Amino acid sequence: MKVFEYVTDFAEPIEAVRAMTRRVGAALRFTPPGRSTFGDGNPDSNRAGDEFTVDMHPLLFPAMRTQQRVKVVHVDDALTVMDQVSGPLKSYRHETHLSALPGGGTRLRERVSYEASALTGDLTAGLERQFQFRERQMKGDLAVHHTLAGRSRKILIAGASGLIGTQLTALLANAGQSVARLVRSPDKGYAIGPAIRWDPAQRWLPHGILDGVDAVINLSGHSIGGRFTEESKRQILQSRLDATATLAGTIASQFPQTNLIQASAIGIYGARRPGELLTEESAPGDGFLADVVRQWEDVARPAVEAGARVAFLRTGIVLSAAGGALKPQLPLFHLFAGGRMASRNAMTSWVGIDDVVRAYAHAVATPSMQGPVNLVGPKPVTHQEFAEAIGRVLKRPAAIPVPSPGPKVLLGAEGYDQLINTDQNVNSARLQATGFRFSEPTVEDALRHTLMR
Repeated sequence: MKVFEYVTDFAEPIEAVRAMTRRVGAALRFTPPGRSTFGDGNPDSNRAGDEFTVDMHPLLFPAMRTQQRVKVVHVDDALTVMDQVSGPLKSYRHETHLSALPGGGTRLRERVSYEASALTGDLTAGLERQFQFRERQMKGDLAVHHTLAGRSRKILIAGASGLIGTQLTALLANAGQSVARLVRSPDKGYAIGPAIRWDPAQRWLPHGILDGVDAVINLSGHSIGGRFTEESKRQILQSRLDATATLAGTIASQFPQTNLIQASAIGIYGARRPGELLTEESAPGDGFLADVVRQWEDVARPAVEAGARVAFLRTGIVLSAAGGALKPQLPLFHLFAGGRMASRNAMTSWVGIDDVVRAYAHAVATPSMQGPVNLVGPKPVTHQEFAEAIGRVLKRPAAIPVPSPGPKVLLGAEGYDQLINTDQNVNSARLQATGFRFSEPTVEDALRHTLMR
C-alpha cells in the first residue's frame, strides 16, 4: 500500500472552501481536462453509496483508455472518502479533510492510498502534478467566486459542450450560479445543469425561455479546426450567424434587460498585421475569418440597439491540453520534432483556457464590459518564442521549424493561411481595465498549468 498526501492552505474561511469542494462543478474544474471524462453517475455527489465512472486516457495515446468506477463512502462537514469499486488499480482511496486555521483560513488535506498494478506502476509523480494543478485551479477560481458573490444569477449558455463551454459551465455552477444549457442533441455522459432544446438553424427558441435570465453566454459555432473546405467554411459562418441572430433577436424583441456575453475572435483583425499593436479600435482585416467575425458581431447588433449590454470577447489562441491549437502540436514535441509553424518573428496572441473561462465569468458580473474586448494574454510572443516555451515545458528541442506541407495537408492552403501563418500582436489593456487579473500572465505559465509541468 502506497500513501500520498497533499496539503493546501487557503486564506478563505472554511465555509467558502467547503462550498467550492462540495458544489456541482468541482469534479470538472479540479480534474485536469484532457486526461479523463466522466461517464455514468454524478462525480459531484455528496451522498454516501453513490457511484460514478471515470474514463482515463493518456494525452498522447487517447485510445489507450482505462475506466475506474468510484464509490462515495463517507461525507460529513470535515471529511469526504471515496473508494475505487473497479479499475486499473488493485485498490484506491481518496480522503479529503477540511479544517479551520487560526486567523480564519482553511487547510485542505488530501490523502490518497492505493495499491498499484502492473498496468499503472507507481503514481507518486503523477499525483504530485495533479494536486499541484488542483491547488492552482482552486485558488484561481476562488477569486472568481468573490467576483460573483452575493447574488445567484440565472445564466443560459449556448455551446456549453465545447472546450470553453464545459469548463465555464462548471466554474459558474461551482461559484453558486444557476446555469442552464441550450442544446441541439441529447447529452452524452455527465453534464451540469438542465438541458434546453433549441434549433438555431430554424431561428427557434422555446417561448419565454429568457424570462428571468440575467445573462446569455453564446459560445455556439462550428469548429474552425480541420480542413477548410467550402462546406466547412459554410458551416463555420452559418452556424455562428444562426445562433447569434436567434439569441440577439429574442433579447432585442422581448428581453432587453438580459446581458449577452458573445464569443468573438481576434481573427477579425486579419491573419497578418505585422508591426501593428491591435486594439479594439483597430480596423478589421481581410480574409475568410475576418469576414466571418465581422458578420458574427454585426448580427448581434439588434440586441445592442435595443439597449442590452453586449460584450464581444475577441479571443486569441486558447491553450489547453484538452483541445484547440495546442493539442495537435504535443505529439510532435514528444517525438523531438516540434518547432515553430510560422515566421520566426511573427507574433501570436495566446490565452490560457482557465483565464478564458474566468474572463467570461468576470464579464457576467462586470457592467463595464461591453462592446468589443480583446481576450488574450497580456504578453503576446513570437512564433519562435512560443515554440521554445513548449520545448522548455516538455523538455524537448524546438529549434527546427515544422515544414508547412504538414499543416497544409491537415487544414488546406487556406486553413494554413488563416490559422497557422499568422502575425497578430493583440492588446488586452481594455480587459485589464475592467479589473480582470490573469492567473497565467505568461505563455509559459499557461503551458505549465494546462500540461501539469
